[in-house]
This record gives sequence, C-alpha cells and structure tokens, in this order.
Amino acid sequence: MKLKLLFACVVLASATLFAQITGDVIGMHDLSPGSTSPIVGARPGSCTYCHAPHSGLASGKALWNQTLTRQVYNLYTSTTYNQVGEQPTLGADSNLCLSCHDGTVAVGQTLVSGQVATMGKMYATDVFANNLQSSHPISVLTPLKDGPSLVATLAANGQTADPTGAIKLVNGNIECTSCHNPHVEATDPSAKNFLAKNSVNGAMCLACHDPNRVAQNQTNPLAGWTTSIHATNGATVQNLPYTTLSTNACFSCHTDHNAAGASWLLRGAGDQVCLNCHAGGMSGAVTVASANPFMRTIATPPGLVGPVKAMSSLNVASEYAKVGHPVSTGSTQPKVQASAHNRKAVTAAPNVAGQTGCTDCHEPHAIGSGGSALVAAPLVRASQKEVWGVSETDGVTIVRPAQYQFQTCLRCHGANAKSFARASKYGYEPVRMASASERQNVIPQFGATAGSSHPVFHPRTSSLPQPSLLPNMLNLDGVTQGRAMGTQIYCTDCHNSDDNREFGGTGPTGPHGSKWGHILERRYELSQAMSPGQPITNLFPNPDLSANGPYAMCAKCHNLSNVLQNASFAKHAQHIKAGFSCSTCHTGHGAGNSSANPTGQRLISFDANVVAPNAGVPISYNQGPNTCTLTCHNAAHNPNGTVTLLGTGSVARK
Repeated sequence: MKLKLLFACVVLASATLFAQITGDVIGMHDLSPGSTSPIVGARPGSCTYCHAPHSGLASGKALWNQTLTRQVYNLYTSTTYNQVGEQPTLGADSNLCLSCHDGTVAVGQTLVSGQVATMGKMYATDVFANNLQSSHPISVLTPLKDGPSLVATLAANGQTADPTGAIKLVNGNIECTSCHNPHVEATDPSAKNFLAKNSVNGAMCLACHDPNRVAQNQTNPLAGWTTSIHATNGATVQNLPYTTLSTNACFSCHTDHNAAGASWLLRGAGDQVCLNCHAGGMSGAVTVASANPFMRTIATPPGLVGPVKAMSSLNVASEYAKVGHPVSTGSTQPKVQASAHNRKAVTAAPNVAGQTGCTDCHEPHAIGSGGSALVAAPLVRASQKEVWGVSETDGVTIVRPAQYQFQTCLRCHGANAKSFARASKYGYEPVRMASASERQNVIPQFGATAGSSHPVFHPRTSSLPQPSLLPNMLNLDGVTQGRAMGTQIYCTDCHNSDDNREFGGTGPTGPHGSKWGHILERRYELSQAMSPGQPITNLFPNPDLSANGPYAMCAKCHNLSNVLQNASFAKHAQHIKAGFSCSTCHTGHGAGNSSANPTGQRLISFDANVVAPNAGVPISYNQGPNTCTLTCHNAAHNPNGTVTLLGTGSVARK
C-alpha cells in the first residue's frame, strides 16, 4: 500500500513538473505536438528533441540528442573589440544551441531516433546561418582580455557583476548559456527570449559592461551612461520589449543577435540606428511609412530587430532633408573619427568626404538633454557630452573629450577641411580678401592671428565700440529676448536648425539642417555679381529689418536700426538702403591674416567675387577715415573717400 502511494506521489509530482516544463517554462523550445512553437514535431515529449535519456552524444554532454553542427562562422569584430574570436568548440554549449539556430541541421535531427517529422520553421531572426558577425561574441580565446568598459572582475577572476549569478562565464568563456537559459523562456516576462534574468534597465548588459569604471590611461566608451538621456528618459517606445526608452536601456540601440549594423550590434546600419527614434513621433503602426526616406519599410518580426519608434522624439530626419549635414541613412556604417565607436584612433584623420555621422557630434552613451540647463558659451553642452574634439591650435591634436563646442566642429572644419568637396546645395560662397588658402578651414578665421572675428574661439574685446550689439540675442520671432549675449558665442548661434527650440521654435537644436543656406538659423542674403566690380544682381533696397528680412541672421545679435543710423560707419545707411548685403564687406566668421590689406578690423574682408581693384590699386580699407579703395557695382571707391561712377567720370559722392 505504501509503495503504491509513493508511486502515485512520484507520478503526480512528475506530471506537475512536466506540465510546468511544457507550459510556461520552455515555451517555444517545446516542439511536441499541440505546442505553440513555430516548429511542431510529430514525436511527443518536449525534452527528447534535445536530450536522450540513453545513448545521446558520446561525450555525455547534457545527454544531447540533436545532431551537432559543423558550420564555420564569420565571427564578430569591431574597432573596439579586445577579444580574439574562435570557432565554437564542437559539443560545447554554444555549439549545442547553434545545432538548431544556424539552420544547417534540420530541427528534430536526433542522434537516437533519426529525423523526427516537423512542420513550420523558425523565425528568420533566430537563424544565423554562417554569420555570427552581427551577434554578440561567443566562444572566444581564453583567458578574456580586459577592457575599459568591462567590469573589473570579468577578466581578473571570471566573474560577472550579476549578484544572482545567472549571468555567468562558462568554463571561463562567453557562451550562449552565459546569457540564455534554454529551459526557461520567460524569466524576463517582457522579452521572453530565454534570458537568464530579467533585463529591464539593461541589467543583463551591465553584468559585464561597466559605464562607471575608470581605467588608467584608457577612455571608457560607456562613460556618462548612468545619467545620460538615453538611460533616464521615460519616452514611450514601440517594437521593443519594454515600454520606455529608459527601461530598454542598451536594448534601445543595440540587439544581441542579427543586428542590422554588424559592428557594435546596432539596430540599423549607419545613422539609421539614431533615426529610428529621431525621425519624429510615430503612430502605433507595426511598419514604418515608406514615405519617410530615413526609415526602413519592414515588418517587425519576433526577435525585435525592426525599427524602434519613440513616441515623442524630435524629427531630426526632416532637418537633414533641408540644407543639412550629409549623413548615412542605411547603407553604410557611421563615418566615425575618434568617436564613441572608434576609441582606438590617435590622430584626427578626416572623415569620408561628403559624409558625417551622428556620433561625430554626439556620444550616444553620454548624451544629455538638449533642453537641459545651458552652460556658458563656448563650453560643450549636454547634447555633446563626452564627444571628442580637435584642438584649435593646430587642427590635428585630439582633445578627449572636447571642452568647447567649436572643438567638435573642427573635426571636419579645421585642418582636415581640404579633404571635403563643398556641395552646391549650401548656397553661394564668397571668396574673402583676407582669408587662408583653405577656405573651409575656419581656424585662421577665428584663431588668435585673425584680424578680427566673431567671438567663438576667444572673448570679444572692448578695443572697438560695438554700438549695435544687443544685450540679449533675439528669438526666431525677432522680438522676444533670448539668451544673454555674453562675451563668447557658439558656432550653433548662427549655424542651427531654422526651427530650433533654443530660440523659440519647436524643432531640434543644432546644425542638423535649415531651410536657409549654409545651415544658417535665419535668412542671410549674400550679394552676388556677374563679375567683380560689376553691378550686383540681387539687391535688396530699403530692406525689411524684421525676422523675415534679408539680414535676419545679423539681426539676432545686432540692432539693425542702429546700423542704419550710421553709429559705427558713416555710409552704412547709404549702402544698406541701396540694397547691398552685409556680406559684400563683412565676413561672418573672421578675417584671416594672409593679407595686409584690408586690415581685417571689424570683420571687414571684402568678397572678391563682388568687388574689384580700382585702377589697378589693390583693394584696401583705411580704418582711420573709414575709406575703401576698390570698385563695386560699377562705382570706383577712391582713397580720398570720393566715389566715381564708371563710364561717366563724375564724382557721385564723398
């Protein structure tokens, strides 16, 4: 009687355990008839598709019953990867998993019973073929090599930072079972991808990757993550396991398998990974509208590698569609230069001509909110925290990280600018009399040797009065006072989105793109002539001085009414009312010192496409009497201050 009762208890307990295993536990790994797995086999018993109670794999490993794969794989590599990859060892944990998941061995190809008949197929995202390049590295050469972003105990004693021990090394190595428990599908109830622990807030990644580690003489590419906007923002997202950006954490931009951007496991090739979220608010649709050229039109399959959609992100993609910085939009990896994804770089080699990447200006692991408290110009803002820059002294030396915003701009607009072919879409480009030979290298224009410059590199001085300068910059409406002027300004005070939030708009802040040429924040007309000295073809007589006028960019900081009162130059009103642009005489950046005449004071650096010499006398400007020697608009400006109309010989004015 007791024996029968004991037998009944064992059967009951076994039945309960079997019900748990075949129900809520192994999930899609249950291939037995009647299961909800995408593949269903004819043989009953969920365990026997992988395990054999007798006569399994000769080594006895897990009583293994599935035929082993002998596939040779392309292994993970990247510029920041410190390990050395090896082919998964036959019969080791990863090889067992890949015996189904590389697709070279039929599911149900058992050692004991031969091929079990099956119906259906695995999701495409769960099949790796011979490509492990786009999956998290496994089966590497041991011992593991240390790195600045790895937890200190990983290489030192083979332990992760997971206090539960669920995330672990297997025989000192990284294997599939370091992160996955093949017997429990929903330890993480949201992801349900057989994760070894709940990975909300990036818990699984942080078991091995430490953003707070400070390694001597090494830069941690994850530095700043804990307080970054990507780690703390509660914006709602779709097509990811968790509901907000912060709870998805690393998983918002990276995926563990079959990543679209192989290196760094990104959810999109090139800058696509950023534009997944920063292309404006999306609807609840599963597919992304094909009308958006910056988003892939694909259905999101199980496995969560489809487009991520942030419900409240600003539409940076629409800015690029204007007169914007050129970016990669899906076909290539980001063109990075000493940035987050290329930390081994030691020199500021130029970017690929004609293309930049989001990570050239933003460090995604440390980026702060563009709406956060502002710092004094020209210090780097939160949106560019931890970005690497280039020194303004030589345009080559890397500054890690950049201290000033302009140092991040100099990565492309410094000494390396000669490698870029300027696109015509940016609009007319003046040729300045006082400038360096490399016109797109702005260092001579703003540097210490410049005759004068807008106060980007250096504070403005009081050596010359500036009666038109406003105490506060004006917002985009041309009326409301914005940020206090200060003694220095940002590059982005002029080069900015035309609808940016900082100055009263609703769009993203920064030089992503603008409806105005040269990625200028506001309208700024540049005088043009058929040939030097000839009549200007685009005059703006009696100009509108409002926010819609031709000189709105200048009006952000300067009182144009004061300029028309001739407070700083006796002929200002005469020239402006006749329709001449500020650009005829003044440069927007600074006057380089390559020419003794003009002197470069007050940003005077004539446009050589518009003005010409007067009777063979070199173009010059005499600061004392405020006179010029040149020819412009068929009028010869004489050294004594008189102006002679060409073809008539008459003196028009003095």
